[in-house]
Amino acid sequence: MAVVERAAPQLIGTSGDSLREAFGKALVEWSRERPRVVVLDADIAGGTGVHHFRKALPHRFFQFGIAEQNMMAAAGGMAATGLVPVVTTFAVFCLRAIEQARLSIAYAKRNVKIVASHPGIDVGPDGGSAQALEDLAAFRAIPGMTVISPADPEEMRQATRAILDFEGPVYMRTGRSASTRLFGPAHKFEIGVGQMLRDGRDVSLVACGVEVSRALEAADLLAAAKISARVINMPTIKPIDSAILAEASVDTGCIVTAEDHNIFGGLGGAVAEAIAQTQPCPIEFVGVRDQFGQSGEPQELAEFYGLTAPHIAAAARRAIARKESLRR
Repeated sequence: MAVVERAAPQLIGTSGDSLREAFGKALVEWSRERPRVVVLDADIAGGTGVHHFRKALPHRFFQFGIAEQNMMAAAGGMAATGLVPVVTTFAVFCLRAIEQARLSIAYAKRNVKIVASHPGIDVGPDGGSAQALEDLAAFRAIPGMTVISPADPEEMRQATRAILDFEGPVYMRTGRSASTRLFGPAHKFEIGVGQMLRDGRDVSLVACGVEVSRALEAADLLAAAKISARVINMPTIKPIDSAILAEASVDTGCIVTAEDHNIFGGLGGAVAEAIAQTQPCPIEFVGVRDQFGQSGEPQELAEFYGLTAPHIAAAARRAIARKESLRR
């Protein structure tokens, strides 16, 4: 199979802003030169990072209160006039307005960007009712909707610019907790393109969002056991980068997906669909296993639900065992 040429990543591995703060700052930076960009808020600007935009560009900031369905529908109307609305709220509240996102935005082919903070168990102490574990699946299933989950502050900064310049509806996750800074300015984000962060021959670890840093940790654990793991950052869930996945399947023979989301319908489902149509191989899925969350600190919950590096490494061993059994 032909090798896909991709730029080598610049990995840093230090602490950084939360993804929501990185988004809020980037939104101000990129919106100054894009006067058609407006921001719609549902009374939680402090929780989504757009308080930076409210302070810097208050005349382009619209407060809708706790009325997410109305806000989503209004965004479609604003887009019809040529504006580029950025709708911001918590991921779980985006699910409340899924009908309006489907009809007023996607069905109408409106150029609206939906940016959701507090996804998955990263919400932590707010508990299961506030932890959106279904959002990637729900928005990925909407025709014409692009779905993105950046891994670190630099990738969030670049992804924010990319979605503002992209024509069409987008759903993008941010994050509540402080994130690991993985990339420097040399990193290049492109919608629909995955990136190999570490090469390997025995198994491929494909991750998005907060799970990318954990996948890199898992690769270190596996390396200590003389298992060579390829790590792929997949910031765009839809459209998925089928080429890098097919290449990984051929080169390593098995795949593990890792996401802060239900194992059904998110990154894992997207990878499995792509692999089934290109180069099938054994796949193991790391994520919340079809249950609601609970209160707790994000790292504690990640361990409880099996999302940490040791769990990813264990899934890699299972995938390798399945691969080897098929070759006997």
